[in-house]
Amino acid sequence: MQADIAIIGGTGVYDPELLIDTKEELLNTKYGCVNVIHGSYANKKVAFIARHGKEHHTPPHKVNYRANIEAIHKINAKKILATAAVGSLRLDYRPGDFVILDQFVDFTKRRNYTFFDGDDGVAHIDLTNPYCPKLRDRLIQASQQLNLNFHKRGTYICTEGPRFETPAEISLYANWNCDVVGMTNVPEVILAREKELCYATVAMVTNYGAGISQHPLTHKEVSEVMANNIKGIRELFFYMIENEDLIRDCNCQYAAAELGKF
Repeated sequence: MQADIAIIGGTGVYDPELLIDTKEELLNTKYGCVNVIHGSYANKKVAFIARHGKEHHTPPHKVNYRANIEAIHKINAKKILATAAVGSLRLDYRPGDFVILDQFVDFTKRRNYTFFDGDDGVAHIDLTNPYCPKLRDRLIQASQQLNLNFHKRGTYICTEGPRFETPAEISLYANWNCDVVGMTNVPEVILAREKELCYATVAMVTNYGAGISQHPLTHKEVSEVMANNIKGIRELFFYMIENEDLIRDCNCQYAAAELGKF
């Protein structure tokens, strides 16, 4: 089955509620099997992947990021809208706020970061703008149109997890001028660029980081904030799908051109 646009749902986003005529497909890739929900909205074919699985059974350090991105590439979807639950490193990035990410810092340790392991050549992908600038611009416009509480930019630092960060780590990341912290956006954003896909992430602030927060963090707190704000994420994404054309006017589609593989 083919798709025009893909959604990758993170913590709290486990189903594509507004899609019609949904069908599930277990898609085989060279990196593993991926459960894809196909449906349609506003006359566009949409594919949905729950990053952690339907029941949130896969921790962030064990998500098969390569299989997920390969599956999206295989069904010919060229644009990806992703969600991510994040902790805030700044008092003005409040729980419940959305952040349209524009940069990341990778602090993970043992993940599969690339499709280019040498068998298919070597590629050094440019990540000056790691998130598709055109898709980001349209997310910003849509967020303004819908009167959402959001930030136009944010630097995301990705940690290995699955534990939460210490107050010392949070202080360090804040001093590095990072804005939010999470456990899943790397290597997903890198792999999407290697496959020459347009990719953007809307992060939802679910809590303040340790040392900023006045109480110990729990997964329940993260899930509850996501649940309370999931309507806004869905509204934003489906507004985007309805108004997004399928023409690509960015450089994402040429990211691996010098390798000549795609």
